[in-house]
Amino acid sequence: MCLGIPGQIVKITDAQRKLALVDVSGVQREVNVACVIEEGRPVEDCIGYWVLVHVGFAMSRIDEAEAAATLRVLIELGEVQQELAAMAGAA
Repeated sequence: MCLGIPGQIVKITDAQRKLALVDVSGVQREVNVACVIEEGRPVEDCIGYWVLVHVGFAMSRIDEAEAAATLRVLIELGEVQQELAAMAGAA
């Protein structure tokens, strides 16, 4: 199953291409953050944002509490392990 998984932007890796390193439960992967950059703000302002990651893109911003709740549900459903393995394998 392909789903949006919560992660936190920890580093901008290529500001011009809008790429950032996102940490998802200890697995870090480079993703495109173009969808979550606030208009008129530099890409570096995204550091610390919690986002939903799907197929290499940060699709939307969420707050930390929502990220934690979503991860708990995904763990209970057994979905996180598969997604983290896929992310780790693609990194």
